[in-house]
Amino acid sequence: MALWKPKNLVGLDIGSHFVKAVELRHHKGGYDLTNLGVAQLPPEAIVDGVIMDSAVVVESIRSLFSHLKIRNKSVATSVSGHSLIVKKIQLPLMTEEELEDQIQWEAEQYIPFEIEEVNVDFQVLGPVLEEEGQMEVLLVAVKKDIINDYAAVITEAGLTPQVVDVDAFALENIFEVSYPEHLDKTVVLVDVGASIMNINVLRNGVSTFTRDITMGGANFTEEIQKELGVSYEEAEVLKLGGHVGTLGPQDALEVLRLTTENLVLEIQRSLDFFSATSAEEEIDGLFLCGGSCRIPGLAAAVEERVGITVEILNPFRGIRWSEKGFDPDYLEEVGPVAAVATGLALRRIDER
Repeated sequence: MALWKPKNLVGLDIGSHFVKAVELRHHKGGYDLTNLGVAQLPPEAIVDGVIMDSAVVVESIRSLFSHLKIRNKSVATSVSGHSLIVKKIQLPLMTEEELEDQIQWEAEQYIPFEIEEVNVDFQVLGPVLEEEGQMEVLLVAVKKDIINDYAAVITEAGLTPQVVDVDAFALENIFEVSYPEHLDKTVVLVDVGASIMNINVLRNGVSTFTRDITMGGANFTEEIQKELGVSYEEAEVLKLGGHVGTLGPQDALEVLRLTTENLVLEIQRSLDFFSATSAEEEIDGLFLCGGSCRIPGLAAAVEERVGITVEILNPFRGIRWSEKGFDPDYLEEVGPVAAVATGLALRRIDER
């Protein structure tokens, strides 16, 4: 009798600025990149993780899948933002079955929403070494209306949402595959999106602190528009070091510097909070990704402020791909933008 093989999922990351799709081929030796594409969304289509113009988002997903000729209709997607709560809690030792029965009641004490309004999930991290009879649990709660909105646009685009993950966890999964040498260290993953920045501290490959901040590339664009009197599209070009008429990178430099300072300050505050609430621990490195991580001067400013080595995360570092199918320069450019989508493409239907 032939064994049933788990079906791969297409990673679909619906961000405030881009829709990203990644398809991987899973095999015993690892993963091969088979498909990758990015489609830009107009401003205000998605704001702070909330879908404002579903018709535009549906059309972007549909045309991206059509352009890439992706036949697999089963997708894994993810959410982030203020409708999502990720919290590490301590509970008395119990079995997963017992916790399953109690989690709704436990979650009620930690979630600022009505429990009927959220979907709750958890992951047992292990026993608390300092306190006998206690265990650490990662609690995740997402507002149902956010999940329903994302599921609705995916379904309307002719696809089937099989898995709804969390951006930070999808990023964790791809980091594990691409940077195995860092799994016994403490590292920080910072995903700088258009409107949301996620900070995730991993200790020995496990998430130990996460924070979503409503700040990102859109703040830079807005400031350039305001200060230099240019359109949204022109501000986007200047933001990434391009030229618009007589304006060039030098003109945008001061605006970028001030906004960069605010963003870097938020990263430092988060890491200071982490340090204050955890045992003395050295952070070995910080990895930047997301559509706004390459804003000129950002990586250097983060490194200078927090005193940690900063690298741009390459999600394809641990994945095979051929130069016949993919342009290396394009992969380098799009890698940080496609990191979450690549992490989602690692998921399979049998892992739900």
